[in-house]
Amino acid sequence: VQLQASGGGLVQSGGSLRLSCTSSGDTLDDYAVGWIRQAPGKEREGLSCINSSGRPAYYADSVKGRFTISRDKAKNSVYLQMDSLKSEDTAVYYCALCWYGVRRYEYENWGQGTLVTVSS
Repeated sequence: VQLQASGGGLVQSGGSLRLSCTSSGDTLDDYAVGWIRQAPGKEREGLSCINSSGRPAYYADSVKGRFTISRDKAKNSVYLQMDSLKSEDTAVYYCALCWYGVRRYEYENWGQGTLVTVSS
């Protein structure tokens, strides 16, 4: 499954963006899909995961209450609505397949990311 994230851009602190994740040529219906990000000089961070039935399964503490994951099977897409953005949310965001591993969520198959820049 090849995933591609889009929707990033420049936004002021406190603003909102919605990221989209699609797959060309593959259906996402049977997969749990999530979002990860990587800021310059920092480790990759898992943010959220939504199961195949459309129920959000996980939010990282850093985004809980501000980010909302959802999916639309008719559009073969998964979304990440990001509200109340902070400068520390600046990163490249990727969508990926996700699952619950050994006491934490794991991610794989991330494709091309999208850059989110939050200006203070």
